[in-house]
Amino acid sequence: MRNFSWLLLAASIAAEVVGTLALRHADGFTRALPSAVVAAAYALWAGAGTALIAVCGVWLFGEAVTLARCLGVAMIVLGVVVLHLDPR
Repeated sequence: MRNFSWLLLAASIAAEVVGTLALRHADGFTRALPSAVVAAAYALWAGAGTALIAVCGVWLFGEAVTLARCLGVAMIVLGVVVLHLDPR
């Protein structure tokens, strides 16, 4: 069962990468929305997803809440937002 967990994780990561790469072929959905709105929406989705997964780990699996983990999640969220708001 443990190997299945790693396989499921790998499949989830692959699906994330494929979905993100597919945005390029959809012109970043700029036909429907201005690109600035799409960039902000993606940054919010990625950052919120990271934070919610961390909260679910604490809530569902009893993972410890430490200062280092809280700072780590905050830096990930901030990093994602900064990367996706870069105008280049």
